[in-house]
Amino acid sequence: MLLIEELYNIKKLFSATAVVNVKKNSFFVQGHFPENPVMPGVLIVESFGQAAAALTAYGLDKSTYENKLVFLMGVEKARFRNPVIPDCKLILQIEAIRSHGKVWKYKGEAFVDEKKMADAVWSATIVDKK
Repeated sequence: MLLIEELYNIKKLFSATAVVNVKKNSFFVQGHFPENPVMPGVLIVESFGQAAAALTAYGLDKSTYENKLVFLMGVEKARFRNPVIPDCKLILQIEAIRSHGKVWKYKGEAFVDEKKMADAVWSATIVDKK
């Protein structure tokens, strides 16, 4: 389930901007909530994670991430400031804060029309596929 549709403004292993097009027919707004559809906060965090994984893979040698998976390790300070309503473009601005071996820490902010919708700090690791 790939949520991000574009990654741009890439600064190798440092930062990038990602786009999630939230549509009325997106699977995740069906029933969440029937009369007032919103993008679930957990999928905003998943979008942050996908963008961070793409940024990291873009900056590493292919042999480093080939046959590997990226797993979320923890989420800190996630804040959901405004509901993300369908038929919008969610812009994610992410930054790699630090890395230590195969563990990376990131921070990100999510915007719709320049209004902050969410922000979080999270960590992830690269592991071998089994």
